[in-house]
Amino acid sequence: MNAQFAVDLCRDAVWTALLITSPILIAGTVIGLLIGLFQALTQIQEQTIAIVLKIIVMVLVAAYLMPWMTELMVDHSIDVFHTIPGIIPETVEPPLSGG
Repeated sequence: MNAQFAVDLCRDAVWTALLITSPILIAGTVIGLLIGLFQALTQIQEQTIAIVLKIIVMVLVAAYLMPWMTELMVDHSIDVFHTIPGIIPETVEPPLSGG
């Protein structure tokens, strides 16, 4: 295993994490922006409205996208497991059986 392999593995893990979390974060950001605009226009300064609506929308987006996120995580895990034989050095000899 060399340094480039470790960097590629970490890059793929971070990229997968970004893909999984970005729809939820984008939904929360958009809802927060819309609620903030609404509150500014109506001069309502109630913070619980924004927090509760953001939580509800983010949970709904997470529930809706759960199959896709699960598939993405499983695919990444399978790719990592398939690279494990390439990590193990080939010079390692199997242990001798006692007998």
